Formats: sequence, structure tokens, C-alpha cells
Amino acid sequence: MTLVEHYDTGTDENTRLTRSPHGRLEFRRTQELVRRTISGAGRRVLDVGGATGVHARWLAADGHSVHVVDPVASQVAEAAGIDGVTAEVGDARALTWPDSSADVVLLMGPLYHLTESADRARALAEARRVLRPGGVLFAAAISRYLSAMETGTNGQLAERLSPAVEAVIATGRYDGHAGFVPAHFHTADELRGELETAGLSGISVYGVEGPAWPALDVAGIEEFDARVDAAVRCARMVEQDPLLINASAHFLAVAVN
Repeated sequence: MTLVEHYDTGTDENTRLTRSPHGRLEFRRTQELVRRTISGAGRRVLDVGGATGVHARWLAADGHSVHVVDPVASQVAEAAGIDGVTAEVGDARALTWPDSSADVVLLMGPLYHLTESADRARALAEARRVLRPGGVLFAAAISRYLSAMETGTNGQLAERLSPAVEAVIATGRYDGHAGFVPAHFHTADELRGELETAGLSGISVYGVEGPAWPALDVAGIEEFDARVDAAVRCARMVEQDPLLINASAHFLAVAVN
């Protein structure tokens, strides 16, 4: 199944950040980290790989002008129906926006879906091209340790699965063994290095969910409200700790053009 087929027929992107405890934690922390950096309103935001507009919706509600670019036509049509949001079918590696035209670029999905380093470099180069001087890039990535932490906590890390989990830790190449499509999983240092190579500056890499996220999933959605405040405090406490940052399921890198 291709990436477009997966998102067009195989998944409900609207519920990805609400249907599981760790998804809800990811969404809450992503909003927190983005708003911490771009307070106020009135930014021109290009949401690359923005799918159905899950992030575009709240950014537009915050008073920003948001344009979604995504390769899946059905998701683009849905995003375009959100007040304050425009959308187009496109590719992170070849954006249609002119140079220095965006205040903010979001890459919330392309860096893990682009499994070849050359393609990730092209996407980062395009993001930098369309950003104005001083503009801000937010780039999300999946941790190489996600699969080990998830399957080790939920009881699914059987002997037959161990080689695949060890391989993604060693190489970053995820084969889909725990669900999802094949993807590239980063370390925090690798993500930082890719942004540095792209010529971006002022780079900060944050662990989004912190180390408590697998326990939230095991406890179940009915326990989320009782446990989430502690999980968020834990995530904030170690969000840039070099010894624990890779225990997050996702990273969010923030950089300046």
C-alpha cells in the first residue's frame, strides 16, 4: 500500500490524536510547544503534510492564516473546509509558495514518511526556501525507541518481533511491524543534525510526550484525565534531557531561518 492509499483509505487522520492516550498527550504537548514559540496571532503558516487540518484548525482559531499542503486529495478537500484554512495537493519536496513567503512552516509528517535522507534534505531545503528570514520551522519526527517502548510495555515484544525492533533502533528504518506504514524513525541527535545540515539555526529539539506515554496507553483511555497532568509535568521536566529525550514517542524540532 502506498502512502497516499494508506491515508486515503486506511486511516482516519481526524482521530489519530484523540483515539489513544498517547495521541492525546502528543496533541496537547505539540500545541504547548508551538504556542510557546509563536505567541500572538497573524502569522502566515504553511502546514506541509497537514492532512485533514488537525493542526491547521487550532492554528487558524488562534488567529493565524494557514495553508495546508498534502499529497492526499481527500484530506486536502477536508482541510480546505476549515474556516481560515486554504489547502492544495502538493509535495513537501517541491512547494509552490515563493521564496521568503511564510512566517512559519510546519513539517509534522514529512520527515518520517520520507524514508530516504536525500528526500528529507529536499523537504527541509524547500521549507527553508519559503520561510522569510527569521521565520520559524517546526519539524516533527518519530523516535527510534517508540517501537521498543510500546511493544515492551503492552506485552507484544515477543521473540519473533525482537529483530525488527532492534533493526529500527540501529538503522532508523521501520518496516511496519507494529502497525503504520514503513517510515524513518530518528534519534534526537539525528534530527538536529539534519536541520543543521539544511542551514537552519537556533535549533531546539524537544521530546514531545516524555517517558510516561506507554503507561498511559496501558492504563487505557478511561484513566487519561486522571493521569495526564502528571505525564505532562514529566514530559516538561525532561523535554531536553539528553538521557531521556529519546524515550518520547515523537520529537519536535524548532529552528529559525
